[in-house]
Amino acid sequence: MSGAVRYNVIGHPGVGYLGGQGPDTETGLIVMNAKKLLTFAGIALVLFFVIAQPQGAAGLVTNIITFLRESAESVITFVSNVFS
Repeated sequence: MSGAVRYNVIGHPGVGYLGGQGPDTETGLIVMNAKKLLTFAGIALVLFFVIAQPQGAAGLVTNIITFLRESAESVITFVSNVFS
């Protein structure tokens, strides 16, 4: 179970297994995959931003696309000048 953080009932990572149970027993443990949690949190944040401020979100997307387009044009200009 790589990438997962194990917490016991009182919140201490990886210590204090309940009832003398060893690390192979999942009873009483909360297994939290940090990568999955951050993904869901990011999606929730984006959805909140889009719902709360749709015009601001649209402006942000427009700015990102403009930045990417201008960056690509700059790279193309640089490469064409190098090989000309």
